[in-house]
Amino acid sequence: MGLLKRIIFKIGRLLATPWRRAKERKYADPSGEGVQRKEFQNDKFLPLVRHYISQGETAIIFVKGYSMRPFLEHLRDRVKLAPWKELNVGDAILAEIAPGHFVLHRIIEIDGKNITLMGDGNIRGTEHCTFDNVCGVVTEYIRPAGHVLLATDTKLQRRIRLWRRLLPIRRYLLFLYRLTINE
Repeated sequence: MGLLKRIIFKIGRLLATPWRRAKERKYADPSGEGVQRKEFQNDKFLPLVRHYISQGETAIIFVKGYSMRPFLEHLRDRVKLAPWKELNVGDAILAEIAPGHFVLHRIIEIDGKNITLMGDGNIRGTEHCTFDNVCGVVTEYIRPAGHVLLATDTKLQRRIRLWRRLLPIRRYLLFLYRLTINE
């Protein structure tokens, strides 16, 4: 990163400090203890999740990775996955796009039996799968301190639609978002 970019980044972080602190307070763990968790490799854990969901169960998993920013944050947020009856554009799904390779991304297009996926935090690049590759659909977004947001929430759906339309400037919006979070 060039010197000018580093300087701009540091100035931006300083200016964004009040927003970062407010977000930290909003999602703080009220007990102050934090959640103990054990990490498993996705290629070993997610096939089990797929099996349980196919049996009609639900599963709650921590999100790993940054491809669903700004809606989901790495190891901060959890999602509740459930069996699906119907899939729509805008739904976040867990899909196996290659043997042993799972992604939690949003549906951007359905064409017959083919589904096109893209992460909210991605600025280009898509994945493709079929309905047979879909493991489960996200029904709830679970923030720290137990704050639950239903995937059917109308405000959330509006924000998702707006975010999809902002794809041409998503790179800049994600840069500003990264300035406001505490990494």
